[in-house]
Amino acid sequence: MASTALPWDQIQAAPKVVLHDHLDGGLRPSTIVELAGAIGHELPASDAVALGEWFRESASSGSLERYLETFVHTIAVMQSAENLTRVAREFAEDLVADGVVYAEVRWAPENHLQGGLTLDAAIAAVAAGFAEVEAGGKIVVRQLLTAMRQFARAREIAELAVFWRDKGVAGFDIAGPEAGYPPTRFLDAFEYLAGENLRFTIHAGEGFGLPSIWEAVHPCGADRLGHGVRIVDDITVGRDGSVELGRLAAYVRDRRIPLELCPTSNVQTGAVGSIGEHPFGLLASLGFRVTINTDNRLMSGTSMTQETALLAEAFGYGWDDLERFAVNAMKSAFLPYDERVELIHGIKDAYADLRG
Repeated sequence: MASTALPWDQIQAAPKVVLHDHLDGGLRPSTIVELAGAIGHELPASDAVALGEWFRESASSGSLERYLETFVHTIAVMQSAENLTRVAREFAEDLVADGVVYAEVRWAPENHLQGGLTLDAAIAAVAAGFAEVEAGGKIVVRQLLTAMRQFARAREIAELAVFWRDKGVAGFDIAGPEAGYPPTRFLDAFEYLAGENLRFTIHAGEGFGLPSIWEAVHPCGADRLGHGVRIVDDITVGRDGSVELGRLAAYVRDRRIPLELCPTSNVQTGAVGSIGEHPFGLLASLGFRVTINTDNRLMSGTSMTQETALLAEAFGYGWDDLERFAVNAMKSAFLPYDERVELIHGIKDAYADLRG
């Protein structure tokens, strides 16, 4: 638990918005143990506490590729409709307990067909789990359907996202290894989505640099940047503290393209050295539309409360700052304008109460 001037319990109670959170990266270790036992899948640890620690240690290797390998075990237990619904329900329950009022949860349906499910059946199963928790009135949850960069189903997944757009799906994403798999490989999918007026985000600027961000923004037309942390490579800070933005960084800032920053995950994969060195502080001070995200809560051993507390401690943020980041995220959500505005009003009222 981070030490911060803001009380942990109040940060936890404060309304938070997460835009970058992977379904297969947020399972409860106890659930993995139970479901793996039922299907005979061998795990690296049979005890839930030890398994959780294994995920965190394996994901902290400093390599994005090694980080991605941990998903073999979570995906293995998410191959039936029953298991997908349970995982989605527990995922949303944990977000509610963490003070999250709006979440966009991304996952790749194509990774969950080994048990005989169709893509539609898999999406319906996740929708059912989220709907159970949404019925409680404490959170709004939407799916982002993800296509994997190393495969070739992006157009198919994009078409599914359009089909499910009014049934719990808010948008589209691509994920997986950046190096060697530029977003322009899937240009037909992005052009199709644009033609259908469906919004999308692209993982870019996490494991690869500025060319990945440029392609995501320009030929592909991303509405948001998944991570986008490497945009800092286009910013020069002089010894006297002066700051100069390159053309790409200025474009991203000026166009208000949201950055889905995931601090702990970035430290784990070696994108940055520590939370205190994370570009979040610089980018926020320069007026970029920064948002706080968890990426994979299981692998990072984190939560929105923890990410928020770590940033507050590192950069001296107070309630005004945390409100701004939550509103940034809500403004950037793939949700209709009137629904966003309603949630923003609720967020502002809650932070006014916190300030006393």
